[in-house]
Amino acid sequence: MKITKNKPKIAIVFGARPTFIKMSPLIKALLKERANFFIVHTGQHYSKELDKIFFEELKILKPKYNLKIGSGSHAYQTGLGLIKLEEVFLKEKPQLVLVYGDTNSMLAAALAASKIHLPLAHIEAGLRSYDRLMPEEINRVLADHLANYLFPPTNKAKENLLKEGIAKKKIFVVGNLIVDAVLNNLKIARKYDKVLKNLKIEKGKYFLTTFHRQENVDFKEKLEGILKGLELVFKNYKLPIVYPIHPRTLKMIQKFKLTVPSGIKIIKPLGYFEFLNLLTNAKLVLTDSGGIQEEACILKIPCVTLRENTERPETLKVKSNILSGTNPLKILKGVKLMLKRKRNWKNPFGDGKTSLKFIKILKKEGFLI
Repeated sequence: MKITKNKPKIAIVFGARPTFIKMSPLIKALLKERANFFIVHTGQHYSKELDKIFFEELKILKPKYNLKIGSGSHAYQTGLGLIKLEEVFLKEKPQLVLVYGDTNSMLAAALAASKIHLPLAHIEAGLRSYDRLMPEEINRVLADHLANYLFPPTNKAKENLLKEGIAKKKIFVVGNLIVDAVLNNLKIARKYDKVLKNLKIEKGKYFLTTFHRQENVDFKEKLEGILKGLELVFKNYKLPIVYPIHPRTLKMIQKFKLTVPSGIKIIKPLGYFEFLNLLTNAKLVLTDSGGIQEEACILKIPCVTLRENTERPETLKVKSNILSGTNPLKILKGVKLMLKRKRNWKNPFGDGKTSLKFIKILKKEGFLI
């Protein structure tokens, strides 16, 4: 569909796997509205499994710019992103910069926009773990205080923003785009059922795990604790634990010379629909991912979070999720507790119409005409 050129221009910036997925419903809605926008992909995730395949599978507009920043320290990714994004913004002169989440890419875009006085909108604003050891927490707080428009997914997130002194008039509670993405793509994901056959596993007879966060995998004691916890889970339930391993985690397992316990089925990172199929059919998921906590809640899959805190407290409140940290015995205890719970919790993240609410607000604010 041709995008009209004389309308207000919107820049959308992202660079990490979860953001590709969550933003896809909004991008499709913007295309339907014939909005004037362009995408900047910072290249923070750059392997085919974590990058190109998502654009292909989700069928979203490909980026106009790929900055190819790649991996590196937080300072490197943020600093180089700031330099390159400023160049793009000065060239394109957008009327709004739209960022999502808590990545270094997001922070770089927020800083770049603010330095040259471009209006900034932060989607998924107001999330707080209250753990400043998490680099993502610092990114969230800074972006929220730079933003002109804040889109928290829940009233709890809105309360966090108000407590920090952010003006109420800047805040719009719209729900979470992940609900739109999951509901829109679930039917397609079911067609990827061959992934279970290929892995020789059966529906409801395996656990799924993901862990990659710096505060977990960069510390030998914590990473070893997770692996030992998974070993206990396997010994107690005799069910395979499928692990699409993140490149960062694989690197640190090798660096620390750790042994992956038997019972953990290590596989390469998956495409979005394959992973969604695996999650939908799992008995339970163990993860340190914020997005997967949300997806599991939406899909009624019990979740054990391998962290001491979460910026998704709504999942704890509705009892779809429990925190275990990285202690092996607590991981096993968390699994036992979650498997006893009924899967009748209410999804707190919205009705799957968040992208339409965004469109309505963007129109009201004059960014869509």
